[in-house]
Amino acid sequence: MKAPELLLPAGSLDKMRAAYDFGADAVYAGQPRYSLRARNNEFKLEELRTGIEEAHARGKQFFVASNLLPHNSKIKTYLADMEPVIAMKPDALIMADPGLIMMVREKWPEVPIHLSVQANTTNYMGVKFWQKLGVSRIILSRELSLDEIAEIRQECPDMELEVFVHGALCIAYSGRCLLSGYFNHRDPNQGTCTNACRWDYKVHDTQGDDAGDVKPQKIDFDFGKALEDANQGFSSCGSQQRHPLADKVYLIEEGNRPGELMPIMEDEHGTYIMNSKDLRAVEQVEKLVKIGVDSLKVEGRTKSLYYVARTAQVYRKAIDDAVAGRPFDLGLLAELDGLANRGYTPGFLERHQSQDYQNYLSGHSKAKQSQYVGDVMEVDADGWALIDVKNRFAVGDKLEIIHPSGNRIVELGQMTRDGAAIEVASGNGFKVRIPDMAGMEKALLARLL
Repeated sequence: MKAPELLLPAGSLDKMRAAYDFGADAVYAGQPRYSLRARNNEFKLEELRTGIEEAHARGKQFFVASNLLPHNSKIKTYLADMEPVIAMKPDALIMADPGLIMMVREKWPEVPIHLSVQANTTNYMGVKFWQKLGVSRIILSRELSLDEIAEIRQECPDMELEVFVHGALCIAYSGRCLLSGYFNHRDPNQGTCTNACRWDYKVHDTQGDDAGDVKPQKIDFDFGKALEDANQGFSSCGSQQRHPLADKVYLIEEGNRPGELMPIMEDEHGTYIMNSKDLRAVEQVEKLVKIGVDSLKVEGRTKSLYYVARTAQVYRKAIDDAVAGRPFDLGLLAELDGLANRGYTPGFLERHQSQDYQNYLSGHSKAKQSQYVGDVMEVDADGWALIDVKNRFAVGDKLEIIHPSGNRIVELGQMTRDGAAIEVASGNGFKVRIPDMAGMEKALLARLL
């Protein structure tokens, strides 16, 4: 079987380097003005140039995201602003807007274009349409199942296909969400999403009055029961039958805006504004490899360096195991559980999984939970490493040393700060030294819980 490309996010040069160190074949980054990450994004022109040069020096690929859905003002500046970027010879542009794609194809026909997930390609005829326009790769919609991806692969054997396997899931079609703009006047389609779907909400039931308005009513909300009821309703919902919850109106209250009640609708799938889990498809990597997907993509340009390193390392092993015919390593689930997450789901790839299998996986993952606690900044000749502390750890803790050459677990026996022995590294902002770290210059530290 052919190994698919492992594609990681890069919100900074350091994250790019970590992605490559821990197994990525390629990264994607973008200018704040023309990609969908205007915040926590350091890639101005000079950083893009450095990133592309370093990637090519390592034999890796660097894709530039240029996937916003622009208003007229950005159309007028786009080609001039992209001229110096194209001169840097990125390996592809990731694009979504048909007008911008047309402009790039006319001016720089030699530049490969990858169609962004923002374009919502959900069927093989859509793939064939974009192929006729000269697009070289399609990043498929997150709303597709494994069977649908396999059918697209069969119908379009000569088109590169890319699939998301890990990261945040949007509550709207592949990120085309209006919530952030509605609440904060920050448009997700212009790169300024505030992740409004992940705020702290309370739910208020409503009752209608004679004028047709709704008023808040106290509700005792049991999420588990609501989910069970919604699933039962979904299973009995036929093409000609309207679900009884489809016309139900709820009011939501965000934690930082007490008293501001905003209406939302409930449908047969539940209230998705309250239920945005993270995608985790490491278990589906083998199936995606067998289908012949060309690239497996991790989301998260605003996530931490630790997140980039961990996901790169985990999905690299999952790909290598699948290609070699080795069985799935359940320990990879535990590695990903150590990352901050809002619960995991395989998304639309597989609607149902065996409950017994899930229980087994859950128990296995809980056996090894960890917290990111520091980065190795340097290692001296005696093997003492200078640690940039991110979270609290102490002498006696079991630490996982995460390194591109392999991970190991140690019990911390001693630690110093400014030459004096200490017992506790209190938290973010501290710099401490720990021993026995020779050869671990690019390591990250995690404390086992």
